[in-house]
Amino acid sequence: MKIPYIPEDAPFNGEQKFWLAGFLAGLHSRLLVLEDKPQAGASAGAATTTQLHILFGSQTGNAEALAQSAAKAARAKGLVPVVQGLGEVDIDVFATMRHVLIITSTYGEGEMPDNAELFWQALSASTAPRLEQMHFAILAIGDTGYDGFCQAGKFFDMRLEQLGAKRVFDRIDCDIDYEEPAGEWIANSMPQFAASAGSTGAALENLPEAPVIPGSNKNNPYAAALVTNKRLSGEASGKDIRHFEFDLTDSGLKYEAGDALGVIPVNDPVLVDLLLTQLKSDYQSPVPGFDRSLGDLLTYQFEISEPSRKLIEWVGQNTTNQELRHVLQHDDKDALGVWLWGKDTLDLLQLDLTRTLTTAEFVTLLRPLQHRAYSISSSSKAHPNQVHLTIASVRYHSAGRARNGVCSTYLAERVGRGGKPAIFISPNKAFRVPSNGNAPLIMIGPGTGIAPFRAFLQERQATGASGKNWLFFGDQHQEHDFIYKDELNGWQESGLLTHLDLAFSRDQSKKIYVQNRMLEQGAELFAWLQEGAYFYVCGDASRMAKDVDKALYEIVSQFGGMSAERAADYIDQLKKEKRYLRDVY
Repeated sequence: MKIPYIPEDAPFNGEQKFWLAGFLAGLHSRLLVLEDKPQAGASAGAATTTQLHILFGSQTGNAEALAQSAAKAARAKGLVPVVQGLGEVDIDVFATMRHVLIITSTYGEGEMPDNAELFWQALSASTAPRLEQMHFAILAIGDTGYDGFCQAGKFFDMRLEQLGAKRVFDRIDCDIDYEEPAGEWIANSMPQFAASAGSTGAALENLPEAPVIPGSNKNNPYAAALVTNKRLSGEASGKDIRHFEFDLTDSGLKYEAGDALGVIPVNDPVLVDLLLTQLKSDYQSPVPGFDRSLGDLLTYQFEISEPSRKLIEWVGQNTTNQELRHVLQHDDKDALGVWLWGKDTLDLLQLDLTRTLTTAEFVTLLRPLQHRAYSISSSSKAHPNQVHLTIASVRYHSAGRARNGVCSTYLAERVGRGGKPAIFISPNKAFRVPSNGNAPLIMIGPGTGIAPFRAFLQERQATGASGKNWLFFGDQHQEHDFIYKDELNGWQESGLLTHLDLAFSRDQSKKIYVQNRMLEQGAELFAWLQEGAYFYVCGDASRMAKDVDKALYEIVSQFGGMSAERAADYIDQLKKEKRYLRDVY
């Protein structure tokens, strides 16, 4: 018998879900006992009602997927898992929980993911409740390529200990290849949770393993034919933005508007050849400990564009380059970022080294080649056998060499029509079109940030949703950078797109951005929010998303007649209601 569970989109708040989860778990336990009674030797104590609260902080869906895996492992140990996003958890309800597993990613440079931000504010406040009765463990996922690696998980681990909670299993900090170590950690932590709960229950659910569908994850991608590669930006544009379409016919792959598509790239053969020359090797050179040639490893298995931290540190210890040595010795992260700008792995190997780096040493200093995730720019309801992407090709010159984006130029230049790149669907349940078709949508998506909103508009059109739609879009020049112009103008003429506000920054002496257009339309934008509008942002996290957030606070304060504190509360409420959602990178 399956354990009853409460769907994430059920219309209950965190406290209601907590109560219902306990009620359903208890009911399920009693039913198990009744089923067992006719059997000889059955024990009424064999079932357990001990809940394990599995709480996730997720920006792109990875932590949520791990939370579901942890729930399955918990059931196998006789525990009753209750899976929730951290944004759904009230701090007072959290204080009543006895067994807690937090799985969280880290956003940006050591920041909390969007769906964990408000919860962290409450937990880190001086008014946070004591947690002496809680038993917890933390699983953190991150990327060593960024400062603040797994910082969100480290913060939670430290704060729960400060509040008196008892750690049942040491925290793990997982890098970008997190699946295997995270899976092993989950398997090893569950007996500890069961022991701390005093659980004697048998496995509550014994289901056969679900079949692995090609394209369901990065370890089992699907080879999809690329049927369209079309340049969207004009020839005179400073950008090369392209529209890609992949054929999913007979693939079995399903996606929703708001999801991302993972693409597994192949490294630039020009850079591979330059590295082989630098290493005084050829493509077929063997590498001790690997069953693939050096050329294959550099082409398909390792990152060779962005230098890894291990390689940077090794070079810093074995070079006469005083600038790099100085930056590393003083642990100046900002200065290191400036020094590294535009440099790839080859640049570091071309510094004056004091000792020879063997090929075997070299590959151990590299990071695994990672997929690139792109917001899907189509709705499966409008294009049931295709998935679309909108990608800006990255190209620049530095130190006399042409540099190319790993995946963007792989798709733009090296995958021919009919070629089959390896792809997979990366669900993002936190960034969805609202189920209420009457709800107004406000979408901020300059540049390629328009991608998910093209999907949203296709979805609203295909489902006949009656809600109003408002898009803020912009780029550098209207003449050259107005991508999807005909499509957007057609949607505006048909009435699907209620408002289309454009901001082309370099068409006038004073630069105009989407946040400026928001402020110009502040009164109406606030009126839409009052009507229940959902506010979405997609695109650059470092500048645009922060400027948009600042503009939103100004609009709420000015046109809502609120103090800064009340405006902050208003926007926090939008986040709690999942009406302020971001897909930023």
